[in-house]
Amino acid sequence: MQYLPIFTKLDDKPVLVIGGGEVALRKSQAFLKARAKVTVIAPEFCAELEALEKQQKLTLQRAYFQPEQVLGYMLIIAATDNDTVNTQVFEAAEQHNIFVNVVDDQPKCRFIFPSIVDRDPITIAISSAGTAPVLARRLREKLETLIPQHIGALAKLVGSFRKQVKQRFTSFDDRRQFWERVFDSNVVSTVQKGNIEQASDQLTTMLDDNLPPQGEVYVVGAGPGDPELLTLKALQLMQQADVVVYDYLVSDEIMELVRRDAELICVGKRAGDHSVPQERTNELLVELAQQGKKVCRIKGGDPFIYGRGGEEVQVLASHGVSYQIVPGITAAAGCSAYAGIPLTHRDHAQAIQFVTGHCKKEGQELDWPSLAKPNQTLAIYMGVIKSPHIQSQLLAHGRSATTPVAIVENGTRKDQRVITGQLAQLSELIETHAIQSPALLIIGEVASLHQQLAWFGETTQTSSFAQPLTDVA
Repeated sequence: MQYLPIFTKLDDKPVLVIGGGEVALRKSQAFLKARAKVTVIAPEFCAELEALEKQQKLTLQRAYFQPEQVLGYMLIIAATDNDTVNTQVFEAAEQHNIFVNVVDDQPKCRFIFPSIVDRDPITIAISSAGTAPVLARRLREKLETLIPQHIGALAKLVGSFRKQVKQRFTSFDDRRQFWERVFDSNVVSTVQKGNIEQASDQLTTMLDDNLPPQGEVYVVGAGPGDPELLTLKALQLMQQADVVVYDYLVSDEIMELVRRDAELICVGKRAGDHSVPQERTNELLVELAQQGKKVCRIKGGDPFIYGRGGEEVQVLASHGVSYQIVPGITAAAGCSAYAGIPLTHRDHAQAIQFVTGHCKKEGQELDWPSLAKPNQTLAIYMGVIKSPHIQSQLLAHGRSATTPVAIVENGTRKDQRVITGQLAQLSELIETHAIQSPALLIIGEVASLHQQLAWFGETTQTSSFAQPLTDVA
């Protein structure tokens, strides 16, 4: 982190702007909006700055810059078109340990102006540490379309209730859950309609209600790893949870998106190494919810496709625990798409079967005659360890030894690897390339299309995070 993001209260604090042109005007207006006491020094000024002086909103000093002029100020902006003057301002400010910003000269900035989304008192600041201001502006444009105008009024309303809520709820968790209920209630829509008094009455009623915290479990599919594949609902619930119960298959990038102060509990499972038995995980979800906590049970892929989500939800239902289920992009869909392998294709595969290579010990053997049929695709989850058995059974039941196969390791992630070959080479390929979980096996004629259709990591990609929601002319 190159700059520490802080919000500074500048009411009546002295700030100095060096320069008299359009850039100096913009910086002065930003300071005035923060109610700072602004002084501008330059030999001459634009008409807009002179107008602000006549309105007694700031002070203009018609003079050339002198180093001693920096004394007594909290913040200084150098906004001239003269590099020598800008350097003098920077050096004088540095000498006296005063925060200084030299416009368009990032090495000479001890603070920077972020792009701002202003919904007073809600303020969102976006910074690129001075390296890409246009990108920061585009991100601000996107946020402007997402953040409703009434958010400021809502913040002011709930702010006026903070003292009452603190008196009513002594526990931080209880207070947080109360506010979660408020923001999920009709109070928000009432504020949106401009009925602030009615919204205040609704808040008072909610505060008087003696309702105990209601626990709930969100069973959330995180997809195969790329955080941009999360659903909006998944991200929303990840941000609301008091506790996040997660697996090893959930990528670090996705875990970075959970609420910062949420309790994290790992119940990760790897083949042959179950750190927490499934039965204990089921019990844990029930216990946490019964304590009144919002629990996000986040799983790689989709919770209902080889994710054991069905087993967990059955236990929740039997204990009367409230729950929600949020589907995720399953590994077969995500990994095949990012590998450029269509799971079905009119010329190659008219059917697809999802199979797991890791079943209960007492489970039945797979229907190998069905799995070995031609003109279909097999997407095999957790099949790395069992690959010799999978290979031998498919060959023994008639699948051609030359059937194309693809092994997708860390699918959709930055370190994705795709290894291709033939069915007769499957276990050898896994050993030779030291394939590790998570990995998906794709067996069928469609696997041969990888070389033709591969795109992820091989072509220029357009990131949705770097684009505005609407075209900019």
